[in-house]
Amino acid sequence: MKILFTLALFLYSSFVFAQTEQEIATKVEALRLALIDPTEASLKALSSDRLSYGHSNGKIENKTEFIEALVSGVSDFATATFKDQTIQIEKNTAIVRHILAADLVNGDQTNHIEIGVIMFWHKEKGQWKLRARQAYKLT
Repeated sequence: MKILFTLALFLYSSFVFAQTEQEIATKVEALRLALIDPTEASLKALSSDRLSYGHSNGKIENKTEFIEALVSGVSDFATATFKDQTIQIEKNTAIVRHILAADLVNGDQTNHIEIGVIMFWHKEKGQWKLRARQAYKLT
């Protein structure tokens, strides 16, 4: 009976972890889509009020600045792909790493970038929110 209980607990724990990982992956995918087709509503829903959004050039934006840059077209993603993504979860926090491959529009020119990204997601009032993101140049 003890073995059966232990097995049931293990299976339940595995299910909960997989479900949580899928929740994070769904939020990350929603963010990727919002980079390409940004709306204030979608970006607000994904972002913590205390967001710190760091670019690979060292520029740091808060939630308002992050949303404004995307919605206004200052940051204009024609495409965005997240490659080699990993997700690590511990209680109400998740760390997501990936390579961002994107085409950015600047006037009549399109520039391709590939940068590393680490994101910190935090569960706030039952919802996963992007709390911090930092991009870095790949070597």
